[in-house]
Amino acid sequence: MIDAHHHLWDPSRRDYPWMAGEALDPIRRPYTVDDLHAVTKAAGVHATILVQTTSSAEETAEFLETAAAEPLIAGVVGWTDLAAPDVAERLAALDGPLVGIRHQVETEPDDEWLLRPAVLAGLGAVAAAGLTYDLLVRVDQLPAATALAGRLPELRLVLDHAAKPAIAAGEWEPWASGVTALAAHENVVCKLSGLVTEADWTGWEAGHLRRYVDHVLDVFGPSRVVFGSDWPVCELAASYELVVDTAIALTGGLSDGERLAVFEHNARTVYGLDAGGESSSRG
Repeated sequence: MIDAHHHLWDPSRRDYPWMAGEALDPIRRPYTVDDLHAVTKAAGVHATILVQTTSSAEETAEFLETAAAEPLIAGVVGWTDLAAPDVAERLAALDGPLVGIRHQVETEPDDEWLLRPAVLAGLGAVAAAGLTYDLLVRVDQLPAATALAGRLPELRLVLDHAAKPAIAAGEWEPWASGVTALAAHENVVCKLSGLVTEADWTGWEAGHLRRYVDHVLDVFGPSRVVFGSDWPVCELAASYELVVDTAIALTGGLSDGERLAVFEHNARTVYGLDAGGESSSRG
């Protein structure tokens, strides 16, 4: 099993603007590689993708060093300034198992931030470098993400957390239609991740997530869905092991081959990992 989405952080060393507010207090502590080993071993996960948490080139460099020294971490989805005129050179200078780039577009007030000319040029450089781009967007930013997928068909896109449907409120549209439109583009994959924290943190159960998971599997198909824990964020609503168990339960209608694709093979393909789970960029 490959966990295609988790984080590490240390609030004593770096500021995380998204972590503001008392509701996030339970996860406002350092999460280390040792912590990662403990939760993944218990859940039977053998490889992971470490994903950026803030717009920081320094964090990305540190993550690449961490991953290069830690066999469990197969690759890093890092951050770079996509609007920088020298973005191609910045990407080339990143040393280590870099498999993708992400920007927290959900925090951008501009619904069409992804379509800004400078950003599109930067995303073109990401594609040219053979990297994946993780889409962290709000539901109202899905149209721009869909337009991006059409404009840059050579860019592999991964939709994080299924665009965060408002599960706790029971909302369906415009999320369902937006995800359907995005899934029409074959260069887009969806992460089955982050859904427990979109549900009621203290009262959710698997049934509350089912129709959202079923919709993702229906419009993307099992060949374009990957599993991610979104740990440690998930700890606001569920333990790592419970997240894994819930994802397994909610994909129970798939064949054995389809589940193997969702929980392992698709992550290898989209992030360019070798058969052992490591980034093929790692020497």
